[in-house]
Amino acid sequence: MGVILVTGGAGYIGSHVVKELLKKGYKVVVLDNLQKGHKKAVLTPYFENVDLKEKNLLKGVFEKYEIDAIMHFAALSTVGESMREPFKYYENNILGGLNLLELMKDHNIKYFIFSSTAAVYGEPQVIPIPEDHPKNPTNVYGSSKLMFEEILNWYDRIYGIKYVSLRYFNAAGADPEGELGEDHRPETHLIPIVLKTALGQREYVEIYGTDYPTPDGTCIRDYIHVVDLAEAHILALEALFDGMSSEIFNLGNERGYSVREVISIAEKVVGQKIPVKEGQRRPGDPAVLIASSNKIKKNLKWKPKFNDLETMISTAWNWMKKHPFGYSE
Repeated sequence: MGVILVTGGAGYIGSHVVKELLKKGYKVVVLDNLQKGHKKAVLTPYFENVDLKEKNLLKGVFEKYEIDAIMHFAALSTVGESMREPFKYYENNILGGLNLLELMKDHNIKYFIFSSTAAVYGEPQVIPIPEDHPKNPTNVYGSSKLMFEEILNWYDRIYGIKYVSLRYFNAAGADPEGELGEDHRPETHLIPIVLKTALGQREYVEIYGTDYPTPDGTCIRDYIHVVDLAEAHILALEALFDGMSSEIFNLGNERGYSVREVISIAEKVVGQKIPVKEGQRRPGDPAVLIASSNKIKKNLKWKPKFNDLETMISTAWNWMKKHPFGYSE
């Protein structure tokens, strides 16, 4: 089994992927600057507190370990902040990634799994969204991820670095064994915000916009359980090891839930009413985002196991009840 370097492995999705890799017998090295991630979420003894922008420090990591492949999750990912601080997003998400690719080239490492986003598509022209949908990001975050996909394409053509880019829709839920969960500071994701409101840590859930052209007027999103997401990364990695060419796949459940539906299912899970406040639309929020995941199901035989939103919310709630203040307890 090879050595896998997981950047951002102390974060929400990265930590769940590390757990699944360890279960499969890989040696995993986590690289994280802990600005957003949590040391307590790192399940491997091999941890390097390094920022991707520090190329000299990064070089030391590549010299220390015989790395076979990289899974790259380390990124800034808050849409609103990306519009206020574009430089920060381009510097982190592109320069950091380029440093990785340059060191891969120098150390003859050929396999790269990239954590991309549905934000590369912008306003959808067709639903569900296929991978060949036009790319027209409506924010800097989506733009930075799309630019890095372009860079990967050229590094494959020039240096033979094979990659899989996984465009996620909304990751949700938590490790069913209760060891890992979602803990962002500040929290911007709907499901944890709803559950924190149920715990009494927030007064209400704000609904941004109730006049969208959807059945109940609120935005519709496609949610995917974080463990199903992790499984897809490992299938993609193993396909590259087996000689697959570079590929891009969407990851979602092909089923959308509106903001009101999410709140209503969460109320059922927690057994209480959750207070809401209706607010204005946020700029750049498309009305409906639903993925077509046919391609990854067909090519990699990926099958989501936790595709029911009630199950996703239940796993998140179980973790949050045990860790009401996240990893800081």
